[in-house]
Amino acid sequence: MKENTSKTGSRILLAAGSVMGLWVAAALTSALSASGWSVGTLAGQYMSAIGMVKPLHTLVDYYTHIKGIEYLICVAFFVAFPVFFKYVNKAPAKVTAAK
Repeated sequence: MKENTSKTGSRILLAAGSVMGLWVAAALTSALSASGWSVGTLAGQYMSAIGMVKPLHTLVDYYTHIKGIEYLICVAFFVAFPVFFKYVNKAPAKVTAAK
């Protein structure tokens, strides 16, 4: 009995996954068709819709955006440089030649 319910559960999950996969494929095909089959345009519309990309209307908006990116680059450098420095300056391992 337990093996039978396991097979039924697996079949239900497989059917639900297949239906979801078909729905995703249909939605993606429809969205690509609406955007003129351009993946870049579709990605840009998606990022604008979720608020990831915002239009910059003034110089202050642009400067604020660039300044935020600059701070992220600085933080990445302050983390990566000490790690790289330790890697470059570690003592070399002693290697002995076999005769």
